[in-house]
Parts: sequence; structure tokens; C-alpha cells
Amino acid sequence: MRLFRRQFLIVGFLLSTMHFFAQKIDPDDSFTFELCLPNSFVNKPYKTIMQGLVSASPYYQYSLKSGISFGVGVHYSYFAINEFRMPVKVFGGIHTGAAFLKLGHEKFWTERFGTDIGCKFGYLQSFAVSDLLRSQGNLFNQTEALFLEPTIGFVLTADVNSSYRLTVGYPIYGYTFTPWTIGYDSTLGYSESEFSKTSSFLNVGFAYTFYFNGKKSSAED
Repeated sequence: MRLFRRQFLIVGFLLSTMHFFAQKIDPDDSFTFELCLPNSFVNKPYKTIMQGLVSASPYYQYSLKSGISFGVGVHYSYFAINEFRMPVKVFGGIHTGAAFLKLGHEKFWTERFGTDIGCKFGYLQSFAVSDLLRSQGNLFNQTEALFLEPTIGFVLTADVNSSYRLTVGYPIYGYTFTPWTIGYDSTLGYSESEFSKTSSFLNVGFAYTFYFNGKKSSAED
């Protein structure tokens, strides 16, 4: 909760430093960098054993006059092993990298506010590393799967070329998680049905977008 309060304070600061006069952005091609805090959502073993630390997604996007947008980018997340939830201390985590395409709709409803709704889809590779795996002679456990993330961004303009946004996403990694993914040979009391659930998360964070084709401010028109 402390982290979320800090994030909203940052939003307040950004709003207070924006230009007093209204700005108008006409979306065209743009570059966005998202930085989020991931929280495991459905897979209970993943939610209990792993702790989300960071999720980042830089991508390029092109929007048509109709608002339909197309993007391409990369995604990275890191979940650390919660050593306090394990019977024995295990150190390590899971690195996930993905390449994706994005299809969506971007529109400015007023001179200052817009939305960007879309879905990322692509291919991922995850690498689980831990001291247990290394003691067993394995550098890492590698998993390949599909990647899907519905997203929505609430956009506030800073000037004719820049905007900040609150972004919410729901990444779905097309693989399951078990304790032996990180080298622990026990079910820890979880049932097979819980292990069969796909790994999914709730991403909440902020993003910065630079628009390569801005318009003049209404104060200058």
C-alpha cells in the first residue's frame, strides 16, 4: 500500500508541473515506456511463493486517424522468491522476457485527457534461478510460452509531445508454476488443480509517452 500511495503522489506532482494552458495532442507515431508493479492473481502457489518486484514494457505505437493503433515492443518482469514463505530459505527469482505486438484504440477525449485501450500478444521465455537449482547442477529452469496482456492507460498531457499515464494491465503467461520450478522437490500442500492454473498477474504502474507528431497548443492557435 505504501508503494501505491507513493505512485499517486508522483501523479499529483506531475499534474502540478504541467503547463497551465491546454495542450492538444493528435496521436500519430509514439514511443511509450511502462513501469509497473506486478502482483500474482490466479495461481495460488505463484502468489504465495513469488513476490513481484518489477514489470517494464517499452514499445513503439502508430495510431490511425480513426484511433486504431498498432504497436511492437518488449516486456520484462522479475519475481523474487519469498524466502519467508518457504520451509527452508531459498534465494533467487524468475526473469521473464517477451516480444509482443499490440493492437488497440487510442483517443483524446479532451485537450488534456485520453485513453489507450489495447491488448499485447506475443511469445515469452522465463528463466527461474535459485541456489537450490545450482546445488542440483542446473543454472536455471527455462520455460517458453505465449504472452497475452489486455491493458488500459489513462493519459494526461504534459505538452504537445509528451504525456504521462496511469496504466493497468493483466499479463497472462501461458505456463504453470510449481515449487520444483525453483528446485524445491515438494508440493508444499498444494493440490494438482492449483498447479494447473495459468500464471497471471495484475500490473499497476505509470508510463511516459513521447509523441513524434504533436500539435500546437490551443493557447497558441
